[in-house]
Amino acid sequence: MSTSKVIFKSYNPNDNLLLPPCLGDYLPQNHNARVVSAIIDRLDISEIESTYKGGGTSSYSPRMLLKIIVYAYLNNVYSGRQMEKLLVENIAFMWLSGMQRPDFRTINIFRSKRLSARFDTIFTQVVTLLHDEGLVSLNVQYIDGTKIESAANKYTFVWKGSTEKNKVKLEAKVKAVLEAAEDVLSIENSEEEQDLSAEEMSRRADNILNKMDEEGISDKKLRKSVAKVKTENAPKMQEYENKLYILGKRNSYSKTDPDATFMRMKEDAMNNGQTKPGYNIQISTEEQFITNYGIFSSTNDQATLIPFIDSFKERFGIQSDEVCADSGYGSEQNYSHLFEKGIIPYVKYNMFHAEDKRKYRNNPFLPQNMYYNAEENYFVCPMGQHMKHIGDIHTKSDLGYVSTVSKYRARNCSGCPLRGQCYKGGSYRRTIEVNHRNNAYRSEAKRLLTSERGLYHRSKRPVEPESVFGDIKFNHGFKRFRLRSKEKVNVEFGLVALAHNLRKYISVGNKLKSGEMAVYMAN
Repeated sequence: MSTSKVIFKSYNPNDNLLLPPCLGDYLPQNHNARVVSAIIDRLDISEIESTYKGGGTSSYSPRMLLKIIVYAYLNNVYSGRQMEKLLVENIAFMWLSGMQRPDFRTINIFRSKRLSARFDTIFTQVVTLLHDEGLVSLNVQYIDGTKIESAANKYTFVWKGSTEKNKVKLEAKVKAVLEAAEDVLSIENSEEEQDLSAEEMSRRADNILNKMDEEGISDKKLRKSVAKVKTENAPKMQEYENKLYILGKRNSYSKTDPDATFMRMKEDAMNNGQTKPGYNIQISTEEQFITNYGIFSSTNDQATLIPFIDSFKERFGIQSDEVCADSGYGSEQNYSHLFEKGIIPYVKYNMFHAEDKRKYRNNPFLPQNMYYNAEENYFVCPMGQHMKHIGDIHTKSDLGYVSTVSKYRARNCSGCPLRGQCYKGGSYRRTIEVNHRNNAYRSEAKRLLTSERGLYHRSKRPVEPESVFGDIKFNHGFKRFRLRSKEKVNVEFGLVALAHNLRKYISVGNKLKSGEMAVYMAN
């Protein structure tokens, strides 16, 4: 049995070093912090620097603060207080900051104010660098959206329906009081019948009270009811008007974050799809790099496609040749915009898959399956009866897009043996409505989607934006914003998107070193 003496290395946490250590010596050359630093050093941040005013004490370098925040997001750290803590505990953070220690207030102010309305240029420069290195072509956009919860309180909702209902009730109540008082005082109201605004309420109440003072009328009950209109009802009406102005075309918003809309969240903590204040986040990807992003208050993806596509051109000065998206974006308005801009739309519509099912294909009573004579503009029903064109109607969508729908009607369906299978209703003549322009767009979209190129894009789309959202939400834990207002949320998600791109860039760099880049580029 060995009896050798055990020797431990010298240990003294208070031992002073002859020379101060260099933090860079403890950071490997291929460390992620070095990549972040190198990329941000290549960016033009003059827009951010221009927000600083001269005089007073010195300020922390905006480039240093940007490096800290981007590296924090790269490592799933989204809290300013946690960043402050890491600046005194983590070597990579100490190296990035040059041993400087900005507190969480400085970090948060820089993130929410200095970067606000200026971060887009930072993100664009990074994507441009990826393009210059051949990692993205910017010729195709794989587009998808997701809902991310706002920092707002979920119980601070304002609903458009209830606001309009209460406004109408208050208006009717006040109108009755004012008209009764004006009748007593023989005051003629020259205004035509119109909505009673808060301003109009106050004006008419003042007229009544002044008239009572001039004529020495001391009807306390009447004076009290009219005074209530001015002191209580008019301010309440002004509140309703303000709420409706904030709502605009939306159905709801949060009092603590008016830009947030109540949406159904799939990733609810209780897995029951609760309605919470949030934002509709749209991204376009290529090779799983995020090439563009947008923050929208609309819950409908169809309403976001056109402004999102346009923002891509505003960002890069060029437009992609192809766009691939799911059926949530396939509307007549969107197809029209894409075709007019010369963009090839590999975009599904809501009946794309249903049309291939036997139940749909073999149903002769559907207008899509009836014979159509384009030259004479009539349809032929399964019994051979001509359905003549009887006129067109114009419908306007919630987005203001006007569609033309043609109506066709059979001459007489009474006594038809197929009447029960053909249509329901009391009318003895069947009427169908057909949107020829939309059908033409769908036909062209189907041709594109079923082509060899379309099948390629359809196979890639599920592993492009969908996998990116999955990585951001579930691998990196970003499921709720920490800042409020659309402008600040834009910065916050921009940081998330930039961090994702840098993680992907580092991963590609590792493949380059391991000899796998040839396979990556081939795919």
